[in-house]
Amino acid sequence: MSLEQLSDVVQRCQALSDDSYTTEDHDVFSISGRTCIEEGNSAQVLSIVLDEKNQDIVRCMGWNLLPPLIQVLLKKRHEKLSPCLAIFKHLLQTCRPKELLIGLLEQLEQDDPDAIAESLHLLLNPLQKVLLCLGGRKASSLGMTLSSVLDQMAKLPLPHTKEQEEDDVFSLCRCCTDLTDFVKPFVHEATRHLHENTKKKTVAEQGGDKEDELRTELLKFCMKTLSHPLLELELRDQDTLAVSPLRNFATEILNTLSAIGESVPSLVFQPLLKRKQVPGFLEEEVRYPKESLASLAHLVFVHHLAADTFPSVFSSVFCLRCNMEHICLLLSRTEESRIQKGLELYEKSLVRLENGSLSADLLEIKTFLTVPQNLVKVMTMCPRLDLRTRGLKVLQLSIDKFDTEAKYNFFQYMLNTSHHSGVEGYVIKNIKNQIEIALQPGNSNVWFEGSQLLPLLRKVLSLPDGPETDLLQYLDRVMESLNLLRYLVIRDKATENRTGIWTELYKIEDTFLKPLRVGVNMSRAHYERELHNTVRTKRGKVKAEESVLSVSVGNEKLPNATSESQIQALHSALHTFDMIESVLVRIEELTEVKEHL
Repeated sequence: MSLEQLSDVVQRCQALSDDSYTTEDHDVFSISGRTCIEEGNSAQVLSIVLDEKNQDIVRCMGWNLLPPLIQVLLKKRHEKLSPCLAIFKHLLQTCRPKELLIGLLEQLEQDDPDAIAESLHLLLNPLQKVLLCLGGRKASSLGMTLSSVLDQMAKLPLPHTKEQEEDDVFSLCRCCTDLTDFVKPFVHEATRHLHENTKKKTVAEQGGDKEDELRTELLKFCMKTLSHPLLELELRDQDTLAVSPLRNFATEILNTLSAIGESVPSLVFQPLLKRKQVPGFLEEEVRYPKESLASLAHLVFVHHLAADTFPSVFSSVFCLRCNMEHICLLLSRTEESRIQKGLELYEKSLVRLENGSLSADLLEIKTFLTVPQNLVKVMTMCPRLDLRTRGLKVLQLSIDKFDTEAKYNFFQYMLNTSHHSGVEGYVIKNIKNQIEIALQPGNSNVWFEGSQLLPLLRKVLSLPDGPETDLLQYLDRVMESLNLLRYLVIRDKATENRTGIWTELYKIEDTFLKPLRVGVNMSRAHYERELHNTVRTKRGKVKAEESVLSVSVGNEKLPNATSESQIQALHSALHTFDMIESVLVRIEELTEVKEHL
């Protein structure tokens, strides 16, 4: 029945010009032709399609047969494959490019990862041929196609291990390779136009907007690819994986940027370099998305891609200054892949520098203060232990690169802004290390001894809320402050007083030691009372089942704790107060002995 309908409409249209075909003719041809293919009559459809008398009809209406043809080709049913493939190839040669483009793009849309990979593998080459037939009108169509392809690839799972990339379990590697092959002729065309325009002397002689549009669409493609999948992927170096399709894909994207006239160093260093106005219809921030540029910097400095394009004139400090913009962006995100890449880029930028080579002037640049704030969030809030640990490592590395004055200013800034006891304790430990270095023979400096040191010591040797300070919450800071003070009264002789601690001691007694003793006594009395009440409760004054402790953190009520765990927590707190008091007593003993010498 469908075959008869198809034959009838074809026979009727043979006598008409293509502009005389009615809507009904189109509908009957499409429905009957599709049904024939679906019912297995593709050989008969092939005969009709190849008939010389029907070529005007095929040119006008043939693209409607694409959906069933592509479904057969994707399923790879051998008994139907040969005639359907022949129909498909003939349609690509005969139908109008614009209609073919629409039909092929519609068939790209898939949801299943396996179907996505297969449809891309099947359709990218035909799409390339159709686009090349569009001549100078291809730029916007290429942009639409590349956007559709990348949207489809974004649905594919990413390989997270070396084995997954080697086996290409999610087919992303094959898709990246196919996409690289697809885009090559358009890159070559854009490059050729660019070189031709460069040779021409005047703007009037140069090519028009069409060529600029082609380069713009390829640039948009590169920028989008840098953001996804490349910013999400963990690339492996050659020592880990000798042949890496994903690393090759990243390399091709960077090569494409260079080929279309985009300087990779200028893109990476965009935060500090004034870029020339590039012709095109995109604004600067849209044309060069910051996240894409951060991904590009990571590829260059961490994976050393396109490293040969970088002139050696750029100093390591200049590279760090540029990368701080990218690092700041990556570390401000919550996605773990971006945090990891931010840490990697920061570490790679720092290891190129000598210790003590960064001056205090750099701390006047906003990113040199914002990045440490982002690092604190990573160290204290990131769910992954390895990223928290690496964040601490990178923080220490950054401290090591500052000169003495910069370290001093940085410590002050961190004590003012971190608002986290663990971080403040870590900073205080670093202050102690710097004082220790300054007190060694031949290492004297004005920042970590004498009058310059005292403002920093006053900031360290203080309690945030006086005697009411929550000592358990601020334990790290309090213990490191006490350890620093103990070190100072042991290491710095009262007769030398190089740190100024001995003339400052009476103030420290009033502002730190005395409030701390009061706080310890108040806290101990409170927790001893709680312990006493809990023990009595456990012994039976209230049923043990009903004896629970309600705890809230951040206005969220946590699951109730049993009496046993409550008692254990109270004992732990009391032990902490004993530990603080023992250091306090030791400091008092040391100061009394030295003051009487």
